[in-house]
Amino acid sequence: MTLLDMIQSRPMPFATLMGVAFTHAEKDKVVATMVVREDLCTLGHSIHGGAVMAFADSVGAAATIINLPPDAKGTTTIESKTNFTGAAKAGMTVTATATAIHLGRRTHVWQTRIETGEGRLVAVVTQTQMIL
Repeated sequence: MTLLDMIQSRPMPFATLMGVAFTHAEKDKVVATMVVREDLCTLGHSIHGGAVMAFADSVGAAATIINLPPDAKGTTTIESKTNFTGAAKAGMTVTATATAIHLGRRTHVWQTRIETGEGRLVAVVTQTQMIL
């Protein structure tokens, strides 16, 4: 089973609800896409900050899951920081690329860049995942 198959075999309900589609997985990098739907937007038809954060959190969590030691029971986010840099409008597809900053025994730190299909940066999210 590939790492991508591993992620896809354990779908996260909220990520599924948002329409997150995982497209690439390596031990130190996970990529997913999501269409910006109207129900994920603000009144101005731009992606809601909470949707951005939830998208990044889902990708970082999946990246940690494929790196869990055999005796681990799971993972949980213990810290997350988001810098919003631009907007993505309804109908656009955004891509989240989570890259490992630290893969420790008890914690993992991921930086996730969210970009539009045109390569415009929407946000940078840094999160810490605790290994349970």
